[in-house]
Amino acid sequence: MAEDSSVNQGKQGKNAPSGPRILLFGAAGQLGVELQSAFAASGCMTAVDHSSGDLANPDQLRALVRSVQPEVILNAAAYTAVDRAESEPERAHTINAEGPRVLAEEALKLNALLVYYSTDYVFDGMKSGPWTETDAPNPLNIYGASKLAGERATQNAGGRSLIFRTSWVYGPHGKNFLLTMLRLARERDRLSIVDDQIGAPTTSIELARATHAVVSGVLAGRFGTAQEWVGLYHMTCAGSTSWFGFAQAIFARASKALGVKVPELASIATASYPTPAARPRNSVLSNEKLRNIFAVQLAPWESALDEVIGLLRDSSGPSAS
Repeated sequence: MAEDSSVNQGKQGKNAPSGPRILLFGAAGQLGVELQSAFAASGCMTAVDHSSGDLANPDQLRALVRSVQPEVILNAAAYTAVDRAESEPERAHTINAEGPRVLAEEALKLNALLVYYSTDYVFDGMKSGPWTETDAPNPLNIYGASKLAGERATQNAGGRSLIFRTSWVYGPHGKNFLLTMLRLARERDRLSIVDDQIGAPTTSIELARATHAVVSGVLAGRFGTAQEWVGLYHMTCAGSTSWFGFAQAIFARASKALGVKVPELASIATASYPTPAARPRNSVLSNEKLRNIFAVQLAPWESALDEVIGLLRDSSGPSAS
């Protein structure tokens, strides 16, 4: 999530926003960009990218945390190349598990609140209904296994941590399914899209808003002591669809709002689109625990998509592909 080179040091001095010191990893990624916006008025943020906050460099991580002395650490950085991870398992594990372990250890020393983002890919997709936090993980690919290891490393540190599992993340920035569809529509007349994998498309905007709502409530003491809220939560937009259904919804909106030429869409089975990494057939996550503990609920995926398409329209087109 943090491939570009940008570092944003939080404002200092009399104009600095009141609130906690926040250290954000993955500043240039699609979620990192939205987290900076969501937390803009909530504290003094230091936002770092890969060059200055490399999860594969434990010494750099420790030095950075000890220098900033954050009260909140938001880890939106990750190795997210799902297929490439099959040939780079050590790198995926280092970034998605070892880096988070170091951050969890440093957060514990500071009694800082740590947020770690995980994935629906920790599950094998064999369940017929939505996955809950108590369901046993069984990742099908290296990426999912590395993120599960990151979850466990974060939990095992024993600090004040929140782990948010999410799915099918996209938004107006970065590289994601939505922007890829819009690019391919300009290049091709026909697209074949997998129709037998289901999940909840979740915008980086909704993720950032929900994270802010939970973190601000925790810091204000609205949810009780740490023992009452520390742990693992699912955090996705409401509802579900297939990748094919998602593509249909994208083009139904983009044709009107962005003037995008709609290609012919063909639904195909996973077996017709082999990839190095296996994907779960059912990635739908239950958000009941998030609602029960924090009274937080993300928007339905369709209305969240409306918002992103509107932002792309207002900015005269997608920002990346």
